[in-house]
This record gives sequence, C-alpha cells and structure tokens, in this order.
Amino acid sequence: MPTLRTMVAAAGAAAATAGVIAGAGTPAAAAAHPAAVPIAGSVAPFTGHAATAGPVGGARRLTLQLWLKPDVAAAQAYANAASTPRGPAFRHYLTPAEYTARFGASAAAAAATESWLRGQGFTAVATDGQRNYVRATAPAATIDKALRTTLRYYQPTAQASGGEYRLYANDKPVTLPATIAADVLGVTGLDNAAATDSVIRPRGADRPSAPCSRYFGQHTVSGLPKAFGTTTFATFGCGYTAARMRAAYGMNTANSGRGQAVALVELGQVKDMFLTLQHYAGANHLPAPSTSRYSEVTLGRGSQCGNFSGEEQLDVEASYAMAPAISQVVVGGDSCDNGDGGMQGLFDADIAVIDGDGARPLATIASNSWGSENNKEAQPGDTLQVAHAYFVRAAAEGVGMYFGIDDVPGAGFPTDPYSINVGGTSMALGKNGQRLFETGWSTGAEALRGKHWGRDENAYGTGGGTSDIFAQPAYQRGVVPPALSAVTGHAGPMRATPDLSADADPGTGMLIGALSFPKHKPPVYTEADTGGNSLASPLVAGMVADAQQGQPEPFGFTNPVFYSLYGTSAFRDVLPLTSASPAMYRAEYCDNFFCPNEGSLAIFDDQSKHMRGYTGQVTLPGYDTMTGIGTPNGQVFISALRLAGT
Repeated sequence: MPTLRTMVAAAGAAAATAGVIAGAGTPAAAAAHPAAVPIAGSVAPFTGHAATAGPVGGARRLTLQLWLKPDVAAAQAYANAASTPRGPAFRHYLTPAEYTARFGASAAAAAATESWLRGQGFTAVATDGQRNYVRATAPAATIDKALRTTLRYYQPTAQASGGEYRLYANDKPVTLPATIAADVLGVTGLDNAAATDSVIRPRGADRPSAPCSRYFGQHTVSGLPKAFGTTTFATFGCGYTAARMRAAYGMNTANSGRGQAVALVELGQVKDMFLTLQHYAGANHLPAPSTSRYSEVTLGRGSQCGNFSGEEQLDVEASYAMAPAISQVVVGGDSCDNGDGGMQGLFDADIAVIDGDGARPLATIASNSWGSENNKEAQPGDTLQVAHAYFVRAAAEGVGMYFGIDDVPGAGFPTDPYSINVGGTSMALGKNGQRLFETGWSTGAEALRGKHWGRDENAYGTGGGTSDIFAQPAYQRGVVPPALSAVTGHAGPMRATPDLSADADPGTGMLIGALSFPKHKPPVYTEADTGGNSLASPLVAGMVADAQQGQPEPFGFTNPVFYSLYGTSAFRDVLPLTSASPAMYRAEYCDNFFCPNEGSLAIFDDQSKHMRGYTGQVTLPGYDTMTGIGTPNGQVFISALRLAGT
C-alpha cells in the first residue's frame, strides 16, 4: 500500500498442526528412490502460480538451515500445563538445557545431519547450542543435487516478492535420505520472499497544510466539506510523549519493570542505540538508562547489509517508556542472511533469546515487530512448523513471544496459537491526558475533490482476522464469537487474532527519537510521530514487565491468563465508533505523509465493505478481530496478572 512506508529487510494449538499446514505431496523422484523422503511443506506456495525466470546460477552460494525435530506433542503438553492458571504445574518452567534434554533433538540426530551435509559438499556446517537446527552453506548447484530440487528465479507477484532482490525459491519439495529425514522438521533459507518490519515510518520533512495536534483536538481545520454532520475536524496527531502514554495506560512510578528483562528482536542493529535512548530518556524526563541494564547481541554479520532503522528505535524507546527500569536486550539477526527474505535471520534471533546461555533465556519477554510481506499465511508449511516448534519451546521455558501483527488488514504470520499477537487501536487523548475514545485501528481515507470528499482507499490499519491454518486453541473457547472463528472449508472453529491490543494508529501515535550523524558535527537528536503495530507490541511488552516486577516466576506464555481475564476490569473493552459518537471523533484532517493525498480525511474505525483493502475485520463489544479482548487497564491489569493462578 502506498501509504504504509514499510521497510523491506535490507538482507533481504494443536498437535494436529503439522497435518493442517503440511500437504506438499510426494514428488515422483521419491517413488524412484525408496530411501528418499520428501519433506512435506518445504516449497513456498507462491511457486505454484508465479512465472519462473530461469534457474539460480550454479555458483550462487546460499545458507540454509535444517531444523531438527523435537518431540512437539510432548512439549506442547508441558507448555500447556505451565501456562494454565490454577494447574499444579502453572509457571513451573524448564531451563533451555532441560528442555533440550527432555524434548529436543538428540545429539546423534544432529551429528548424523551434520555428517550428511558435509558429505554432500556443504561447508560451515554447525549445530546451534540447543540443537534447534543445523546450518550449512553451499552453491546452488550443490543444493539442487543434494536436496533433489531446483532453485529458480520467479517473477514477483502480489503475494510474494524478494524486495530489492530477485525472488527465488526451490521449485519442488526438498527430498532427504531416510537416514536423516525423520529427524528434520523443516528447511529454511531456500527462498527469499521478503520479510518486513511493520513500522509506520516517522514523519519526515514534509510541510503539512495544518499544524499537527499534541493532544486530540488541540488544532482544528474548519470550513471543510461536511462529513458526519460537521465541517470542522481535529488535525493529525504530532505524537504523544512518554508521560502521556504511561498515564493513558495507568503505569505509575511504582511499576517500572525493575528486575525484568525484555528482548527486542531486530534484523541488524542501528548505530548508537544506547546513546539515542539516553537522549530519549532526557527529552521525556524518564530515569537515565544504565549500561548495566542494556545490552546488544549481534548474530552473524550483524548490520553489514542493513538494519531495521526506525523500527529498532521504536521498539527500544516504547518499551523503556512503559518500564524504565527494565533490562533491555537488543538482538540483531544477521542482516546479510537473505534466507526467507530475512526471516531465517529473525528466527535465529528469536532462538538466541529462547536458548540464552543454556541455564536461562536471555529474556522472559520478547517483542517482535516483523512479519511476512503481502503473503499473509502463505508461508511454506514446514516454515510454519519450525516457528510453531520454537513458540512451544518458548512457552515451556517461560518466555512470552509478543508479535505486533501486520499493519495490513487480514490474518498474517504468525497466527500460531503459541504466539501472543498484539493488535492496534486509535487512542485519542485530551488536553489533560483523559481518554476521549479508543477504538479499533482501521483508517479509511477520503480525498478532497473540489467541494466534496471522495472515497479513496484503506489508508492503513491493524492486522488481524481468522486463521485458515490453525484450529481454535482452548483458551479462546467461549470468548471468540462463532462468527469470528468460522472459516469456509473448516468444520470446526479456527484461531482468531489478535489477542490484545494497544495504541498503534500514527494519527494517535507516539513521539520516538532518533540520532543523525552529520559529517564532522555532533549527533543531532530529533523526535517524530511514529505508529504501527510496531508501537503496540513493545508497549504491551513493557506493561507485562511492570506486572512481572517482584514476582517469583515470569508470566511466560500469557494467552491462557489473558483470556481467563476476559470480561473483567483487567482489560478495557475497545468499542466501535457509531453514529451516536461525537462527530469530531469520527475522523481527523490528514496531510499527505500518512494519507494518500494532501488534505485527506482520515476516518477512524472505518469498517466499510466497499473500502479498498478491507478484509472484514470488525470492532465490536467483547472480542473482535481488530483489538482482541481489549487493552491493558493499568494497575487492575497488573494486579490481575500477579494474582493469576492463586
């Protein structure tokens, strides 16, 4: 979408899950070689309809990962028990090493996989510390021969692209010898369908036709064509300060996240992030950050091929604003790892958090603000199984995996039942910080055409919807309305997203700081309005850290607890705007940075079926597919999480 301003990465629950997401079929080659076993789901769906553009050069080197198969069914049972309130095993977690010993792949399986890869001509063969995967590098010709597939270039489509690189993928499922196939869960690194961060880019040096508002309604524009019964509308927001955002969510000074570690998962790392955080804290009158509570972990070649600039500042600063005494761990995946368009590097960054040093994870809360570009749930089936396996591992180890879902309507990766999906709201705060309204983030845009407003498009909005892959988890039963869990072609209810929500609309967004580095001059600090579900996820991560403060065990996979609190005052129910809502609350005047045209009308909570880009998401009383069960309600939310299971 032209207004989305996403950045393509520079480098490019059920035990029945595997049966649902697999189904690639058995290639004829396997029948001719009984000892060869196809890996189901190991080909990207886009290869079935995208036009080919020739084979990948034989000398082109790629790095792939064979993910080793854990005992997922047994691990799920353990994770469920550790996450179920009032159960005997509630919040009894395993260390990473204990998980590997109990449910992980065996050392023999890893050694056999390494040996086979070396025998096929792969180099740099190595197994990660907790035997999640075996990594190896080889030319395309070697990969084609070993895996009995052909790497080809493809013409990009609306469902898949390689971003700034030529799109490539294997043209048929991977086939492995039976001696190792039984131990391989999936393969990544064979395609580069782009991963994206979901950040709405900060306002640049554009010159809007009206001043932005530091609180809703500070500035207005009058004499506009009539809409919703009025000709006067508030101007687009400048971005809320940290103090306003903390007050809006009831985060008092006693709740600072002290003693809790939050991981921010990125691709590459921006320059001088800690220095930027120091400037941000000073500008927002927050406690000064400490080097003892800030660290960076760099994987592979780090930022050599780019980074999530804009995204990382938002993740670090938003989580710090909500919990200024947390320990932050910024984990940068290898930005030069173009496997799965950067998702392989991001998977590895998540694994680094979960594995930690073997005795403990790097953090018990991980905020992720990235997803797949345009193709929603259309990932290779084995890739979904890989993500599912490490989400389950995280739950068993007491790590909450929070994802700010796409800034594009619809159900997108991940919809896994063990991921905690954070949707977005539009939150209007008044002059004194009072919440004027908070509704689902779905912004329609109408351009000024002469003396009338004309329908334009869906400008931006939260991801969310109903999965076509994962069945409804037990924690959603009785909460998600049948109309929002039904999917054509599935007899039973399916997983709905998001789970909870926080402010994400850039029209009601947050001020985020960044440093620029002029040549031969000191760094220059500036702040800009930023939004997207990239804002919602670290906000929630910070609030959960506040709630974990002083507790004997981390909260880990929080969805079962969250849904058990549905309908209580722990969450604010996010309600739709209606014809009874004040006319001023229905829309705001928007400049051409965030809207398609200068002088557009950005319509809040637009649920028109005629709106281009609309996928049927709704804001409703109770659970809905824009905001989940609602937004955290300050101290009540914190107290409820601390009392869960008692």
